[in-house]
Amino acid sequence: MSEKTSIIRMFHVFKRYPTKNAIFDLSLDIGRNEFLIVSGPSGAGKSTLLKLLYLAEPVSEGQIIIEGMNLSRIDRKRIPVLRRMFGIIFQDFKLIPSKTVYENIALVLEVSGMNARVIPKKVNSVLRTVGMESKINAYPLSLSGGEQQRVAVARAVVGDPKIILADEPTGSLDPDSATAIMELLRGYHKRGATIIIATHDQNLIKRSTGRIIVLKQGQLVHEHIEGPFLNF
Repeated sequence: MSEKTSIIRMFHVFKRYPTKNAIFDLSLDIGRNEFLIVSGPSGAGKSTLLKLLYLAEPVSEGQIIIEGMNLSRIDRKRIPVLRRMFGIIFQDFKLIPSKTVYENIALVLEVSGMNARVIPKKVNSVLRTVGMESKINAYPLSLSGGEQQRVAVARAVVGDPKIILADEPTGSLDPDSATAIMELLRGYHKRGATIIIATHDQNLIKRSTGRIIVLKQGQLVHEHIEGPFLNF
């Protein structure tokens, strides 16, 4: 993949912890508007890889370049600019229980400095897209797991990110809710976002098309481009 079509480039990346290498010598190009599945068993380094991309964790060695920004050399003042490129969906939702659905989503826009008069329109629009407009004043703990994950998707995409990271987004959901979440993500992919999903959900993987990479003990051990993918 050429530099012009890549949104993320990784060169010989390591992430070391005292007891193990979480990521080991990983080189990877991720294209603009790619829908990428990062697979592998628990402990393979999938979540660590996502954390490295939005600088929740620093690399130990190697380079990650995102839209011309080298994360190993990035000025601290540029980190908020980097993070605004991302929408992040967590398996455990990470919604603030004391805030309503509206407040959880609006907070993203408030922190980014968006004009306060524009925020209600943006929040209402994204809630319509994920089918949660009727729950706008509800609190997270009153919602089902599938509903909470829809709100988490809305929160991730409300700022129109270039890149959406999803860490086991269907891991705690029933099959119907998992299918709905994947359809939402595919919808945002069609709108132009780059989607990176970390999962070990074999049912999700088997239904996927496009590129799948497989990590094992932090190493890239397999890459599958298209067609049915049966197992890692």
